[in-house]
Amino acid sequence: MRAAARDGLAVRPAGSRHSFTALCATDGVALDLHHLAGVESIDAEAKTATVLGGTRISDLGTPLQAAGVALHNQGDVDTQTITGAIGTGTHGTGPTLRNMSSAVTGVRIVTAEGELRVCSPTSESQVFEAARLSLGAIGIATAVTLQCLPAYNLHERVWFEGPDESLERLTERVEATRHYEFFWHPDRDLFEHKALQLTQSPADAMPHAKRERVDASARIFPSIREQRFNEMEYAVPVDAGPECFTTLRKLMREVFTTATWPVEYRTLAADDVWLSPAHRRHSVTISIHEDASLPYEQLFRECEAVFLAHDGRPHWGKLHWRRAADLAPAYSEWDRFAAVREIVDPVGTFLNPYLRDLLGV
Repeated sequence: MRAAARDGLAVRPAGSRHSFTALCATDGVALDLHHLAGVESIDAEAKTATVLGGTRISDLGTPLQAAGVALHNQGDVDTQTITGAIGTGTHGTGPTLRNMSSAVTGVRIVTAEGELRVCSPTSESQVFEAARLSLGAIGIATAVTLQCLPAYNLHERVWFEGPDESLERLTERVEATRHYEFFWHPDRDLFEHKALQLTQSPADAMPHAKRERVDASARIFPSIREQRFNEMEYAVPVDAGPECFTTLRKLMREVFTTATWPVEYRTLAADDVWLSPAHRRHSVTISIHEDASLPYEQLFRECEAVFLAHDGRPHWGKLHWRRAADLAPAYSEWDRFAAVREIVDPVGTFLNPYLRDLLGV
């Protein structure tokens, strides 16, 4: 990396193709961390795990469970590397559960000068705060330490329902369920609900119960995505969630009538991560999708206007048209992050053109 910095080449982590933006793009050095993978250590008593930066989330469940611990939450795509997920604020769903970045209790980063910095709340604390969700803009995260929970099983239940009961019972279901979300299918105006609850029951495929199963959390969270698509996601204040969704539903039913891909509705607890879309506010996250073979810009731009009207913040790894000038006012710690980034990487070795524009560097 020192040679790349000396030659003025941008260095970006290669990622695992889950980002829909140009976060990882570079004509300089693309750094592949997939061979820097595995669980380095687990402290079963403290319920923490130190994981190497290129480890895919899909490879964490088994070793963590063997040690009696599990991630507190995760998204439904487990092909991401752990540092990619943390670096963009990836999350699951649940009104009491925060994003994956908030579980970080320590991080090791390599700077443009080749220096290894070990950061925690008590050592290099400002760099630690920035590194919890950094977009890869301050260095290469080679390992992270995660606060875990005791290993647990989840009971999954999926069902379909029409709009009236779905919307009337939305708040009730969110409050009553550890992990609740729905997928709204605009072409049929049909709601596909998904609820995950903690259970003491052993793993069971439940072949006689339609669309239900019990298994370890790491095997319940992921879903299979076989079709390619483009995606936009915004986090809006929790109280604005139902109205924001209702406005989007009206837009898609009345204007974008050929849209068929589902809209996903999830919840997310407030956190203290500087660049988190849920920073200091409980949130609802709403995701818009379109087939990768079809045009998406008009639909996404119209939906983005709805999100902005509801004080939305974009997911960093998904499509949006926001840039520094209008993003900065939405994040109270934006300037602190910028100051740390400038100190750690004054030359901007870890910035590509997209990030320079996004962060206003």
